[in-house]
Amino acid sequence: MSLPVHLVESLADASPGSLVEVTGDEAHHAVAVRRLREGEQVVLTDGLGTSVTGSVASTGKRVLAVSVESVAHDDRPEPAITVVQALPKGDRGELAVEVLTEVGVDRIVPWAASRSVAVWKGERAAKSHAKWQATAREAAKQSRRSWLPEVTPLASTADLAVIVGEADLAVVLHEDATDPLSAIDVAASGRIVVVVGPEGGIAPEELDALAAAGARSVRLGAEVLRTSTAGVVAVAALLSRTDRWR
Repeated sequence: MSLPVHLVESLADASPGSLVEVTGDEAHHAVAVRRLREGEQVVLTDGLGTSVTGSVASTGKRVLAVSVESVAHDDRPEPAITVVQALPKGDRGELAVEVLTEVGVDRIVPWAASRSVAVWKGERAAKSHAKWQATAREAAKQSRRSWLPEVTPLASTADLAVIVGEADLAVVLHEDATDPLSAIDVAASGRIVVVVGPEGGIAPEELDALAAAGARSVRLGAEVLRTSTAGVVAVAALLSRTDRWR
């Protein structure tokens, strides 16, 4: 059975024999929800590649102390995967973030596409962004990741041009594209960007802007997937051809 994983702000001073204290909501979840008790094994990670395994030394109402037994440092995975996710309607945004985190995406960029049904503005934007971040955090723990994915603030199409321009490979999922994703060469390292459009599709002017920035339009297959699932399918297809999945 896999050990439970919890996030902490820092493991900079962690070493075998030392104590690491977990506080706040994370400790409450460990003690009150998971009911961890003294002597049980647990994994702590800082979300930046460092994790420790140890046993629970003591518990409190909103505090948990772990005696460190071993420390591991994982390099940041290569190639790094960014998914630009157009805002879906309802709770499909959180579903997309959850599965993208589980499959190993390194950065998720919410995109205000012109045909997105959902709109993030004002207080709703802050709440929705926080919900995406919380979803990524919980999914990272569930999937036992030592690197927590970044969920950036809401991006415009103009912002995407910069993201695409910085990538070593950028693809836009589009059902009318001629080239299949399977025909794209995937490098062993670098930065890959996958752009997923909204329910209403990517507008022609958005496709033109992304193409001008260096993105290639590709199709997954004959089926048209939902915006909340297309990204994870594309990322899985790409990762299966890299050392990350070999």
